[in-house]
Amino acid sequence: MALARGEVGGAPIGWNGKTLLEMLEESERLFQETGRYQGIDKLELKEGDHFRYERAFAKLRGALVAARETALHISASPIVRNIGELCFALYTPEGDSIAVSTGIIVHVHTMSEALKWMVRNNYERDPGIRPGDIFTNNDPAVGNVHTTDVHTMVPIFWEDELIGWASGVTHEVDIGANTPGHDPVTPTSRFEDGFHLTCERIGENEHIRQDHRLRSQRAVRSPLYWDLDEKCRAAGAYLIRDAVHRFIAEEGIDYYKRFTREVVEEGRRIFMARVRERLLPGRYRAVAFSGIPLKDEAWQPRARQDFICHAPMEVVIGRDGGFFLSMDGASAPGYHAFNCAEGPMQGAVWVLLSQMLVYDGKVNDGSYLALRHYFPPGTWCNAGDPQLAYCTSWAFLIPAFTGLFRCLSRALFARGYREEVVCGYGFTGDAIQGGGVLAFNGEYWPAANFEMSAVGLGASAVHDGLDWGYAMWNPESDQGDAELWELLEIGIPYLARRVKANTAGYGKYRGGSGWEAVRVLVGNRDAELYVGRGDGPTFMGCGIFGGYPQATSYRLWSKGSELMDRVSKGQPYPVGDDPDSREFEELLGGEVTRRPNAMMFPTIFHDGDVLHYVLSGGPGCGDPLERPGQRVVDDMNEGIFSERIARDVFGVVASRDEKQEKWVLDEEASDGRRQEIRRLRAERSLPFDEFWRQERQRIEERQLGEPVRRMFRESMSLSQAWAQEFRAFWKLPEGFEP
Repeated sequence: MALARGEVGGAPIGWNGKTLLEMLEESERLFQETGRYQGIDKLELKEGDHFRYERAFAKLRGALVAARETALHISASPIVRNIGELCFALYTPEGDSIAVSTGIIVHVHTMSEALKWMVRNNYERDPGIRPGDIFTNNDPAVGNVHTTDVHTMVPIFWEDELIGWASGVTHEVDIGANTPGHDPVTPTSRFEDGFHLTCERIGENEHIRQDHRLRSQRAVRSPLYWDLDEKCRAAGAYLIRDAVHRFIAEEGIDYYKRFTREVVEEGRRIFMARVRERLLPGRYRAVAFSGIPLKDEAWQPRARQDFICHAPMEVVIGRDGGFFLSMDGASAPGYHAFNCAEGPMQGAVWVLLSQMLVYDGKVNDGSYLALRHYFPPGTWCNAGDPQLAYCTSWAFLIPAFTGLFRCLSRALFARGYREEVVCGYGFTGDAIQGGGVLAFNGEYWPAANFEMSAVGLGASAVHDGLDWGYAMWNPESDQGDAELWELLEIGIPYLARRVKANTAGYGKYRGGSGWEAVRVLVGNRDAELYVGRGDGPTFMGCGIFGGYPQATSYRLWSKGSELMDRVSKGQPYPVGDDPDSREFEELLGGEVTRRPNAMMFPTIFHDGDVLHYVLSGGPGCGDPLERPGQRVVDDMNEGIFSERIARDVFGVVASRDEKQEKWVLDEEASDGRRQEIRRLRAERSLPFDEFWRQERQRIEERQLGEPVRRMFRESMSLSQAWAQEFRAFWKLPEGFEP
């Protein structure tokens, strides 16, 4: 019996009798030779009938958005259903994105990498690719950010040819790692990362196989959410497939094939046009750091070190619209959960550039193809070792790309696009993770809070940043209602949610403010809670033009508190935390723990214990002494800044009005205070030459902390070019290491 196309050993399923691998190799060859996608020189369809062309794109993108908005109602997870942590995209047979829905579009290119991995590993031959098949992937070393983001990929056929892929991604409540949660901080290798699905075929004939469903439900702690999320992704993919079939019935298969080529090439051209229009050619550099305190906390002996991630960023803008990004000089990977593969880095570049430059263009892989990048092999940002842990790659990835925002902002400012400047963003670190068991029925409840999708965005050069409303990986961020999270996290209701004073970066234009929450354990037999990576030990970025970084975070909780007793007596309890007033200690009693770093390993909590957490603000822009005094007072009245910060940083003096309800500006006293701060600045400042000599002496005498010295040694050993530049700048002898 003859084998059908898509069967193991069957005929090729690519266009015109080619295999998918032949199509991919040809596409890459044509791009290498011509610099244009598929070698396309002329956008024939667009130039021939512009209206039909734009209508075609609107049809496909509309179908993607509609699929997303329909499919999310299948999910039971608040992360997907209410926060919108999902995205769908349409791809060419080779794996290039054509159009994307709204949502977490950082994963559009990571899914592209997974599809190309399947093509390069000859899935067409074995296990075969057939109509009705369903594939899934969450392997970061193949094409994903971290294990918790799970992809579903469905082939789209027209007659006997594969004409594309419909893919969707959702963020899971739990991934079955060695500790509960979606961003575990304890793994040190792949074998602790959780449930891995490396581009597996999980369904046939439009049906998810029973063996996969049983396996996955036994692999995670929240099987209900996993199962419904998987159905959500598959449903969305099939809605897209059906929309593509309708499109072809209306427009014709030849038009569809040519259109999908042209629209990617147009996306590339749009990106380059935006670069020429908005960015001043030149070389831009920035650096970011991310500290990981594991020396006293890690479970595995080999992981007991304090790490610092070094993330140098260099962007070169060409006169022709060329864009080159390099992270040469990055430090090494390690035995922790925060390593990154190259795919996640590509996805992060993609999502940030689509926000900063091509938000009004055709967003697809054309934008990605328009830039060149270098993520050095063997570093934390391109580790290359599939046995390392990648389950919380975001912990280094998020801080690293604050440097890209600063580079782009300087280029935009130099071109005169001051309103487009964004000097950075807050760290989207986990609020709480883990879970517990209810005492009255033994039911397990997960803690997978996604309030982290609403942190502060940095200031621009003409206005303040966005308060508690941004996430770098999802431009449609939403913190969700407290009542929504309580439906998921049954055993830890809220006591309060409010603005967190002094979290916004100081500046002429302040960064967006962060916020805080207080929660209490109720009705539990036991609960294991922790938080993922935060921004406590180091500033992950900084402001620009004299602006300050946002505040770093910390952790605070009370065990054995007197809360329940105080509530029964109608006595006050803390609804936030002011480190100066120490309300937790005064009002709660019990054993109060304050940790200056924001990461917390799993800890057992009991009924009545109280947990506090902070969500990050964004960095500022410009000298804070140039901020109008009344703006600072308005911030004080909104709880953004305290009286101490207004006086000591902004040089603004204010007093309470007669009713003791609002702050009122004292202009004369403020003028005097600002003059005093400028005088103190002049007294404390050093000429650059003297500062350089002092810092060089510290380096030469190896007076730096061990994590810093190790970080520099790693960077120098991994990049000879970076090492030579480092030694040359500090005039150090050849072969010197910190």
